[in-house]
Amino acid sequence: MLRHYLTPSLTLAAALSLASSACNPRQTDKRTGAVGDSAVGVENETTTGSARKVGEVGNFQHPESARYDRDLDVWFVSNVNGDPGKKDNNGYISRLKADGSADSLKFIAGGKNKVTLNGPKGLAIVGDTLWVADIDAARAFNKRTGAPIASVIVPQAKFLNDAAAGPGGAVYLTDTGMAPDPKTGMKHVGPDRVYQVAGRKATVALESPQLQGPNGITWDPDEKEFVIVSFLGPGILGWKPGSKDLRPLGSGPGQEDGVEVLSDGRLLVTSWADSSLFIVDNGRSTKVASGIASPADIGINGKTVAVPQLMENKVQFWELP
Repeated sequence: MLRHYLTPSLTLAAALSLASSACNPRQTDKRTGAVGDSAVGVENETTTGSARKVGEVGNFQHPESARYDRDLDVWFVSNVNGDPGKKDNNGYISRLKADGSADSLKFIAGGKNKVTLNGPKGLAIVGDTLWVADIDAARAFNKRTGAPIASVIVPQAKFLNDAAAGPGGAVYLTDTGMAPDPKTGMKHVGPDRVYQVAGRKATVALESPQLQGPNGITWDPDEKEFVIVSFLGPGILGWKPGSKDLRPLGSGPGQEDGVEVLSDGRLLVTSWADSSLFIVDNGRSTKVASGIASPADIGINGKTVAVPQLMENKVQFWELP
């Protein structure tokens, strides 16, 4: 059912998953040492590829994005809780302890304490502020208390998906260009964009059909560029703010959702197309875990990766080699 990404229209299940020129591939020096110690306890440990499953947490409602905060030593997890494009104000943000155990299931909840959260997806942290991509708005909350700070409406946005902190404290959000469709639930109508939110104002930072339904986005501090992955194509792309050009960094199996830059410069990406977690190194993709159903927008703490399973209502924890 999820393979409808090859057509202009998508079923609701596929739409939920969105809620996660020839150029040389990156030539960053890739180190191969360990990148940190896992804080997640071993639970039903399995080995798939070269990563180990070390934990799993349930009781979520369409978990879409995970973000680790080193300052508080907690994970934040966004929950769409239903239709990803419906303004029903029932979405919420969970907070987990570093070991993956529950701290506050509904730390920030739509409809309570003056909070608006419709279909929360990507998360970004800037200082004490937790930013959330929410359909056509960027919501800001105090990461310590959960109190709402701001809602920046993006009037042109169709389907804000992921969020990433960029240079100077600005936040960048992908717009996958989806719209409701009475027959299929959602369909791709475009345009495919990246927005910048700075000073409580949203502007179009990039628009390009080459983005092919942009989903995950993350900042690469070494290359001084964003890495963006496509859901409607195999693209893994690099983009420098202010530029209109995108450069290919590699390709995946399609339906890419989450992306993170590892400390050695390699890229870690999830794909719905083959339920995998894979690494991109100098343009080459290598699968490190498989059998992860509906893997959405990942978060990382050292070598521990949190993988929300959007359609399974779980978050899995994997340890990289």
